[in-house]
Amino acid sequence: MAHEIQEESIKTHFKKFDVVTDFSDHFYSNKGKSGKERECGIKLTSNVAKRIMQEWKILEKNLPEEIFVRVYEERLDLMRAVIIGAPGTPYHDGLYFFDIKFPSSFPKNPPKVYYHSHGLRINPNLYSTGYVCLSLLNTWNGKSIEKWNPSESTILQVLVSIQALVLNERPFFNEPGTKPGWLTELPARSYNDDVFILSCRTMIYLIKKPPRNFEALVIGHFQERAHFILSACMAYRDGCVRVGYYEHYGASPFATVEISKNLKKYLDKIFDDLVKAFAGIGAYLGTFATVQSLSNSKQKTEASKSLVVNVEVYNGDAKEDGETKRRAFTGVFGKLRKLLKCT
Repeated sequence: MAHEIQEESIKTHFKKFDVVTDFSDHFYSNKGKSGKERECGIKLTSNVAKRIMQEWKILEKNLPEEIFVRVYEERLDLMRAVIIGAPGTPYHDGLYFFDIKFPSSFPKNPPKVYYHSHGLRINPNLYSTGYVCLSLLNTWNGKSIEKWNPSESTILQVLVSIQALVLNERPFFNEPGTKPGWLTELPARSYNDDVFILSCRTMIYLIKKPPRNFEALVIGHFQERAHFILSACMAYRDGCVRVGYYEHYGASPFATVEISKNLKKYLDKIFDDLVKAFAGIGAYLGTFATVQSLSNSKQKTEASKSLVVNVEVYNGDAKEDGETKRRAFTGVFGKLRKLLKCT
C-alpha cells in the first residue's frame, strides 16, 4: 500500500508539462549550429512561433497518462518528451525519451523526432541511431491520411501515436510484411523477450545519466518501481507468466510458459545489474538486496510462484476492474512482504 501511495506522489509532484531553461543536452541543440545559433536556435517567423505556442497549450491541457513534456523558454524550436511504458507490453515500467525539433517551415513540415536509444533497437519503428519511423512524421510511406497534415496534425498526436502504436503489446508486427498467425506467434514472443531485456538495459543507462530536467522523474520512478520490475524479471525467468504480462496482481502459481535458455541467461545477468542500479538510488528492494543471482535463488522462485490472486487470464491478458486491482495489489504486497520477510 505504501508503494501505491508513493507512485501517486511522484506523478503528482512532477509536472506533466513545464517550461525550463537548460537545453544543453538536447540532441538538436548543437546540431550543425554556430555558437550564436546554439544559444538562440533557428529564426522563427511570428506565425511559426505562434503555432508552436498553440502546441504548448494543447499539450498542457491534454497530455495523457504516462507522458511528460518539457519545453524551453529560450528555444521555442526544441522540446523533450518521455513516455512511460504501459502495462501489458514488454515496455512496461520503462522510460522512453524523445527529443523534438520544430523546423522553420513548421507546420508545413512535421517536427523532427529523435529517440534516445542508447544504441539499442527496441522496436521496428525506433532505430538504434535514434531515427523514428512513423507515417505521421513523414518518415514512413504510409497512407496519405496517416501522414502529417499541416492544418490538423499536432505534436500531441505524434506522442500518442508513439505511445499506442509503437510501444505496443506486440511490436514484432510493426515490421512491414508481418501478420499475426500461428507461423509468427513464436517469433513475436521471442521478440518481446528481447525487447524486455533491452528495455531493462535502457533503465540502467537512464539511472546512470538521466536526461536533464527529468532527473527527479527518472530517479523517483525507478525508486518506486524497482521491486515490481525485479519481481517481473523473476516471474518471467521462472516461466510463471509470459514476458510483458506481469501485473500488480501477480502471476500463475505454475511454470506454464516455456522460455528459452538464452532468456534465462539474459534475465539472470540483467537482474543482477538492475539490483545494483536500483540499490545505487536507494530504491526499495526487500530481500532482493541480499540475493546475488536469480539462478541461485530458490527463495525468489518460490516467492514468484506465490504471487497469485483470483483474476481472469487468457492469451496472456488479464481483465479486472480498477477497484479489484487495487484490492489485489494490496493483498499481494502484504503476502510478498510475509514471504520475503521484508521490513
